[in-house]
Amino acid sequence: MNAIPILFEDGEALVIDKPARLPIETPRKGGPSLGDHLDDLRLGFQRPPVPVHRLDTDTSGCLLLARNPKALKRFSAAFEARLPIKRYLGVLAGVPAMSEGTVELALSKISSEAEGWRMIPARKGKPALTRWRVLAESGGHTLVEFLPETGRTHQIRVHAASGIGLPLLGDPVYGNGRGAPRTMLHAAGLEIPREGKPPILAVAPLPADFVALGFGDAE
Repeated sequence: MNAIPILFEDGEALVIDKPARLPIETPRKGGPSLGDHLDDLRLGFQRPPVPVHRLDTDTSGCLLLARNPKALKRFSAAFEARLPIKRYLGVLAGVPAMSEGTVELALSKISSEAEGWRMIPARKGKPALTRWRVLAESGGHTLVEFLPETGRTHQIRVHAASGIGLPLLGDPVYGNGRGAPRTMLHAAGLEIPREGKPPILAVAPLPADFVALGFGDAE
């Protein structure tokens, strides 16, 4: 089992660089998950750490783990209050008409037996806001920085497809799934303020599949 890179570590928190295609929870059909690594991430502590928030299976990058129950409670409250600053990098399947903007589209979950579940823009959905700007273009694709101010499920993926008008490259749900072996989204940075302590700061390096698309110097 390959070791998962640790981006930040102190007595109450770890931030790991979650590999793409590694689910946080064990899939229904079985198979590898982050849970297989939590014992190794104890690093001498009595308890294994616990994920505080979620990243989609395909999404790589910064994931916060709490190392004790009190820290988990505090960090969960911080996410609930939208205190963390999250920076994502994504590759759009095309070049947008604008170089930056703000997408404000409320999101709602729908489900069908044929297609499973997905999120859609809906006036009566939960409010969702994402700021974005273009960083680079390469081979007809665009590297974009996303700064979500809310943390809705699939928010960036839906806001890219329905707000910017271009899905993330490789996205099989909100795009055509072509052009990349996974949905090209990376949690590149995470900052979490803490009372009486320095903030948690973590930066996850650009993954190899982003570099392979020509974005190695674009961060």
